[in-house]
Amino acid sequence: MTYRVCFVCTGNICRSPMAEAVFRARVADAGLDDQVAVDSAGTGGWHEGEGADPRTLAVLEENGYGLDHTARQFHASWFSRLDLVIALDAGHLGALRRLAPTERDAAKVRLLRSYDPAADPDDLDVPDPYYGGVDGFEECLEMVEAASDGLLAAVREQVEGRAA
Repeated sequence: MTYRVCFVCTGNICRSPMAEAVFRARVADAGLDDQVAVDSAGTGGWHEGEGADPRTLAVLEENGYGLDHTARQFHASWFSRLDLVIALDAGHLGALRRLAPTERDAAKVRLLRSYDPAADPDDLDVPDPYYGGVDGFEECLEMVEAASDGLLAAVREQVEGRAA
């Protein structure tokens, strides 16, 4: 049974596709790509059908990541097929938990940076780089990468727990 993770930001063109690309690479490197499915979405549908922001793609490519992406909006009906929903900031966390049809579904929503042991527990947001320069996208990538190892460890534990 495939373990499913969905990253969610606002428009699904910057932060969540970046997290999707990085985490998908971590999953593949760990040899779990046949057991873990990774995708992303936005809390809103403003960019549905569009590709990722060119700055996201450039920063990912510069750092050895690939991404084939089309933006889409997250829907409450998806909770039933997802194991983990990763919010990129507190606003997304709140919106997703309100959207969740059940308490069990709401419990699936976590902040990405909560998986980074070095992150300040009072500041777990990944800032939105959309309105800034490329340096904001680079900072976003650093935060995503820093949290991805902890997230991978948590997912691996869940996947291995299912197999036991």
